Amino acid sequence: MPETRTVPLDLVIFGGGAAGLWLLDEVRRRGHSAVLLEAHQLGSGQTIASQGIIHGGLKYTLSGLLTPSAQAIAEMPVIWRRCLGGEIEPNLSAVRLRSEYCYLWRSTSLSGMLAMAGARAGLRVTPEKISPAERPKALTACKGSVARLNEQVIEPASFLQVLADRNRDRLLKVDLESGLEFELDSENNVQFIRLINPQTGTPVDLQPRHVALCAGGGNEQLAISLRLTTIQTQRRPLHMVLVRGTVPELNGHCLDGTSTRVTITTSTDSSGRRVWQVGGQISEDGVDMTASDLIQHAQRELREILPGVDFATAQWSTYRVDRAEPATSSGIRPDDAVVHIRGNVFAAWPTKLALAPRLAERVLAECVAVHDTARADDVSAYFAKWPRPEVALPPWECQQQWTSADSDNPQSN
Repeated sequence: MPETRTVPLDLVIFGGGAAGLWLLDEVRRRGHSAVLLEAHQLGSGQTIASQGIIHGGLKYTLSGLLTPSAQAIAEMPVIWRRCLGGEIEPNLSAVRLRSEYCYLWRSTSLSGMLAMAGARAGLRVTPEKISPAERPKALTACKGSVARLNEQVIEPASFLQVLADRNRDRLLKVDLESGLEFELDSENNVQFIRLINPQTGTPVDLQPRHVALCAGGGNEQLAISLRLTTIQTQRRPLHMVLVRGTVPELNGHCLDGTSTRVTITTSTDSSGRRVWQVGGQISEDGVDMTASDLIQHAQRELREILPGVDFATAQWSTYRVDRAEPATSSGIRPDDAVVHIRGNVFAAWPTKLALAPRLAERVLAECVAVHDTARADDVSAYFAKWPRPEVALPPWECQQQWTSADSDNPQSN
C-alpha cells in the first residue's frame, strides 16, 4: 500500500463550474492554499448550458419595481466588464465574447410595450433606445422600438477554459464512488478528505481548514455524505431550444409583460454553423413538453416575434438542464447568492452565472483570515501526476438528433 501523504490546505472546493473556479482563483490570489475537486467535466451542468448573459437585473424589474433580486445583481455587469477588459482580477481578457451587449425588443402586445418602460427601474445598466439603422439584421422587420442593453454575453466554454488554465495545477479529477472518503469529527467538521489518484492509485489525505461545496446539483449528495441533513437543494428545470444554420447573429430578449418571452444568444459550432440558444419563458413552458412539441411551439413563437428571419433551412433540437439552488419554502429562486455554513463547511450556490464574484466574496468573508505560512506554500508538487478535468462540451456539440423546420424527421449530427 503506498504511503499516504497529508496535505494541509486552507480550502478544498468541490465543483468546477463558474462558482468553484472563480472562488479558487480568488482564494489563490489572496495567498491561501486551495485545490478544486471535480468528478466530471468543468462546467458540466449549469455553467456550460447557460446562455452566458451577464445579467444586471433587467428581468427582475419588468414590473417597474426594484426587487431584491435586481438589487443583488445590479453591480455585477460592472465587475465582469472590468474583468473581461483586463482592468481587475481575475483577468478574463482572453474570454471570447458573444456580444458586448444585448438587444431588447417587445412583442406586439400592450403588455410588451409597458415592459419596455418598466425595465428602467433603478438599474445601473439601463436600456438605450436605438435608431432603425442601428438594429441588427434579425430585428429590422420588428414593429415598435428596439433598445440596447450593456449586458455582455460571454462564451461559457471559453470562460471556463481561461479560469482552468490559470489554475490547472490545482484542479483534480476525482472518483466520487471509489476515490473519495471523508473523516468527520463529532460535530461533522471535515478533518480529512482521503483521495485516491484515479490513474496511479496513490492515496493522499487533504487536511482542510474549510470546505466549499460549489457543485450545483451535486451539493445534495455531498451534503448527505457529510451528514449535513439541514442543507437541502431544490431544482427548477428548463427545456431549452437550439436552432442552427443560416440564422442571423442575435443576442437579446423579447419582452412581454413581466416576463422575458424569449431570450436568444448566438454561438458557432465546431463545423462553423451559427447556433442559437433559445430560453426565457419558452424554456419554462417547455418543461412539460416533448422535444417535438417544444420545437413546434418555438417555431411559432420565433416566427411571430422575428418576422424578418427566414427559418426555412434551420435545424432544431432541444436540451434539458436543471437550475440547482438552496431549497426555499416557496420553491422560488433565492434573491441572491447563498452560502449556508455548517461547521467548517460552506454550501454555496451563486443562483446566477453573473453572481459568481459575489458568491466568492461571501465565502471568503467567512473563512479564517489568518493562515499558517506552511499552508500557503505551493502544494502543486503533491499533485503533479494527478489527472485534470477538462472543460465540458457545449450542448449543441452533444445533441445527436436535429429536426428540419416543419419536419418530424430527425437528422443525425
